[in-house]
Amino acid sequence: MEEGALSKPLAAVACAAMALSYVAILYAPTLVLRLPPPPLYKDFMIRRFICAATSSLVSVVFCYLILPMRSREISYFLGVLGIRMDHIWQAVVFPLSLTCLMYAGSLVLKTLLLIDSFSIYANSSGDTSFGCIKYALKSLLDWGLSITSNILAWRNYVVAPLTEELVFRACMVPMLLCGGFKISSVIFLCPVFFSLAHLNHFMEVYSKQNYNFIKSSLAVGFQLGYTLIFGSYASFLFIRTGNLLAPLVAHVCCNFMGLPVLFSRSKGIVSAAFLAGMVGFLWLLFPMTHPDLYNDRTNNCKCWHGYCSWNEPLKSSL
Repeated sequence: MEEGALSKPLAAVACAAMALSYVAILYAPTLVLRLPPPPLYKDFMIRRFICAATSSLVSVVFCYLILPMRSREISYFLGVLGIRMDHIWQAVVFPLSLTCLMYAGSLVLKTLLLIDSFSIYANSSGDTSFGCIKYALKSLLDWGLSITSNILAWRNYVVAPLTEELVFRACMVPMLLCGGFKISSVIFLCPVFFSLAHLNHFMEVYSKQNYNFIKSSLAVGFQLGYTLIFGSYASFLFIRTGNLLAPLVAHVCCNFMGLPVLFSRSKGIVSAAFLAGMVGFLWLLFPMTHPDLYNDRTNNCKCWHGYCSWNEPLKSSL
């Protein structure tokens, strides 16, 4: 595919259609098929999981049909989507480590709270160090079991990251680049579609805020701002690494950690850790996402898919 083989309007409309379909299919059982709501919340979420998987499959098939690739082999197409078996540990370890730097304050706070809880347990039970270790391992096991049996955990850490990254990164980034959008524009546009797809949460927030429009708008606006920032970061990771695992592990990490902790009233070390983490994040952002770390298949470009030329538009073909 030569640069601009897809027109910019067509690429943008295609991405908007994928974002719209991702949300629309979630509500299709109720609004289109007129199915009654499931009696149990777990059944409702399972239905949502099936809808999210369906919408992702629709986007993948749509991309396969519309992207002007030079090969229609499935293995080649999966490579365009960043679904690869090579450089797996690099695509997991480096982006995960980089993302954790943003949460240095949160991690320090969690560690301090964990130490405090162990100290309280040791003082109250009079147990030995070995007993404290057993207590810690049991607590960790109980926590792991509660996570695996929690339907919301499956949504936040498995289904949502996997389907959203597949649609809003793996499908949309190649589509926009094929349309001739500059990389900097793609990093901005993908999160816009990603944020707009979260507008469906407005009614949920609206009901929780006792149907207060202003409070609901502020809450949703804050959420959209956060998804815009994260979406830019995830698009950056995908473009730099060419591997879908990179934004996927970052997405899971961010969902697990929530908003970064900037400070703690009684623990100044948390603020220091946050600042140090952000400095480290900015310092290592480009070195730890350098395309050479994630690719061997170079063809007149440092990145195998030709997306990583930052100062020039896309030249190579898909």
